[in-house]
Amino acid sequence: MPDRDDRRRLAEGYRAFVGEAAAESPVYSALAAAVAEDGEVLDFLSGLPEGRRGPPLLFGALAYLGGVPADGAALRERILGDHDRLRTTMLQRTTQTNEAARCAALLPVLAAIGGPLALIEVGTSAGLCLYPDRYSYDYDGRLVGARQPVHLRCATSGPVPVPDALPHVGARIGIDLNPLDVTDAGDLAWLRALVWPGPAQAERLQRLDAAAAVVAQDPPVLLTGDLVARLPDALALVPDGATPVVLHTAVLPYVGAAGRAAFVEQVRSLPVRWVAQEGAGMVPGTGKPHPGGWGPYFVLSLDGRPLAHTGPHGGRIDWLTPE
Repeated sequence: MPDRDDRRRLAEGYRAFVGEAAAESPVYSALAAAVAEDGEVLDFLSGLPEGRRGPPLLFGALAYLGGVPADGAALRERILGDHDRLRTTMLQRTTQTNEAARCAALLPVLAAIGGPLALIEVGTSAGLCLYPDRYSYDYDGRLVGARQPVHLRCATSGPVPVPDALPHVGARIGIDLNPLDVTDAGDLAWLRALVWPGPAQAERLQRLDAAAAVVAQDPPVLLTGDLVARLPDALALVPDGATPVVLHTAVLPYVGAAGRAAFVEQVRSLPVRWVAQEGAGMVPGTGKPHPGGWGPYFVLSLDGRPLAHTGPHGGRIDWLTPE
């Protein structure tokens, strides 16, 4: 018999997602509202392990298996009629959205760190955010870098330190429980399925394909495993003379509280620079956590110090004024 409290918590999580997704994906906002009111769909989700029940994974798996459901009725039919295949996909796959546009927020911080840089991205997915020097940028008309196939536009407010030049990246190392290979058709299809339907979908898919082409031409070093366990292995690969920079975007909500605490303690003890772009409160000292670890904006931080609020999928930086 499904646990009523568990089902209630799930419904609350999906109701919270309704507001979080409303602007970027009205379709997913409406589907989340339908899930929250459907007892049988909630029962299906209750049968999955913690961490495998959230809206991005459910909707991504549905999109991967047969496209985005048109409405709540179609979603219910798909889930109840194809539950075995859906369950298998949600157990085998994880939410690994890899949005290159987040590099527009990372760039002002990375460019201010002395290089060459050895980028170590934890929760790297396919590694698209390990190439900030291979993309070009437009910050409200302020251009950085020669025009590239991946061209990132970013609205700004506050004293954003837009750099004059791109950083020098000497090494690209990624860590992930299940690294994705952009040259694998199934992995690329999964990455595309994770792009939310909405006003920005076409642009995001074009950017994903272009960034995947960049990665395919010069693949990073990808390490499989837990971020805490494999970080020392990644550091051992840093070339002499390079500045190691541990970075991550939208990763910590997928790590349990104990794992987050262990990672924060570890990275603070190492001779590295630490650049994070996470939901408020995921990095200690970056605000009050939102339900589920997400919220309407991310907090960009350097060595644990909050610098800006940013768009979760890129496109905006609101630089904070020092107190």
